[in-house]
Amino acid sequence: MKPKIDKESDALYFRLDESAIVDSQEVESGVVLDFNSDGNVIGIGILDLSKRVAPELLCILQFETT
Repeated sequence: MKPKIDKESDALYFRLDESAIVDSQEVESGVVLDFNSDGNVIGIGILDLSKRVAPELLCILQFETT
């Protein structure tokens, strides 16, 4: 998984795998899912990031696994 913050476009993108994106759908205002040819979600984009998350929290990325 590759998380990426683009400060210029004020967006966060999680790429789950490297297969080709064949479709994208905005599932909620500013939340876009990218799909591969099998219909699996392979990317998650969140727009207007600075309006959703406090700037000081953007430098902290936590993962939780079970």
